[in-house]
Amino acid sequence: MIAVGIDPGYETGFAVWNSAEKKLIQCKALRIHRAFEELEALRVAFGDLAVIFEDARLRTWFGAADARQRKYGAAIREGVGSVKRDCVIWHDYLTDHGYAFVNRKPTAGGTKWPAANFARATGWTERTNEHGRDAAMLVFGLPLSIVQSIAIERDRNLKAATRAHASAHP
Repeated sequence: MIAVGIDPGYETGFAVWNSAEKKLIQCKALRIHRAFEELEALRVAFGDLAVIFEDARLRTWFGAADARQRKYGAAIREGVGSVKRDCVIWHDYLTDHGYAFVNRKPTAGGTKWPAANFARATGWTERTNEHGRDAAMLVFGLPLSIVQSIAIERDRNLKAATRAHASAHP
């Protein structure tokens, strides 16, 4: 089964992990509309997918953001707001199109790996940028059982939503 990692932002990190083959098959950055197209193409090619996206709305630590804002101005907070809006768009898109997905809280140390460290850890030797690497770290190494459980949870949620809708609209 295929897991797709999404790191929302102006440059959307996009990575594809084949959990059956235990292999990273894509790691890149795209504009959001191209990422939607890539996701649809993967669905056509592989069938059911599990998507994990880093959801900035869940972030609880802010590190040096206040200091950066004092140094660089309001653009720092505007950038954060923009990424949060992208997370809303991703959440809505994945829900509306019936994807199995998990939105994951950003973790300190889980992102911004230098290319050399990333290559050593993952075996990925093709050119990347920090956005693609961040997306890859969301899915790299996920066992098949975890990827399948994301799809199972989506199916449970769809059934529950259908029952709730049916009872609200007899």
